[in-house]
Amino acid sequence: MWFYPKIIAHRGGGTLAPENTIAALQCGLSHGFHAVEFDVMLSADGVPVLMHDPHFGRTVRGEGQVALTSAADLGKLDAGAWFDARFSGEPVPAYEQAVHFCKSNGIWMNVEIKPAPGHEVETGRVVGEVTRRLFAKEIAAAERSASQGNASGLPLFSSFSFDALGQAAKAAPEIPRGFLLDTISPDWQERLEALGAIALHTNHKKLSREQAAEVKRAGYGLFCYTVNDPERARELLAWGVDAFCTDRIDLIGHDFAA
Repeated sequence: MWFYPKIIAHRGGGTLAPENTIAALQCGLSHGFHAVEFDVMLSADGVPVLMHDPHFGRTVRGEGQVALTSAADLGKLDAGAWFDARFSGEPVPAYEQAVHFCKSNGIWMNVEIKPAPGHEVETGRVVGEVTRRLFAKEIAAAERSASQGNASGLPLFSSFSFDALGQAAKAAPEIPRGFLLDTISPDWQERLEALGAIALHTNHKKLSREQAAEVKRAGYGLFCYTVNDPERARELLAWGVDAFCTDRIDLIGHDFAA
């Protein structure tokens, strides 16, 4: 059930560029990564943007909330200076901008739907609708293909929010889904089945060899975050983990699994 790359650049460029920016996507690409993970949240006017934190202060300076700020005003914020002066002026990108960059450069996307608290349903629905529009040709091609069911040309949705991922499934049922669980709960398979998910995404620090084997026996893809130690990465792959994201794209290359 895993048709995708095995090694994925976390938030675009890992520790080498300001997260969730076009500069980060370019950084990952310059290191040979054609697979990235990034976070998507809604602005006050319902536009999906790349952002991890619902509140300002870490990756953008000042006080405020993403969900209370328009996309136009978010686009004026500096999302790079916090990381390094070299990235000063790097804007908060719209999700659509990131998709166009990735599609034009042959980059596969793990789109983590990251709703601000209280905006789970709307965020899942809008991200689903926008993604379905942006990938209309790829969806149609997959439906026409003799190998229908292999969705390697499409992005993958993931989210810790069951409600957000469920809404994304309704809005864009053709886009595959992975459910995020920090700790694998006893009802993990029931929740994946309810979402029609193809993969379980989980914290590698809390994953055991036995749990990995259980997920794989059940026929699901298994993805881990965020693996920054090469020795641990080799161990996880030996356990049958299908893929993981990393911040250390300088230590764990795009071809590490090979």
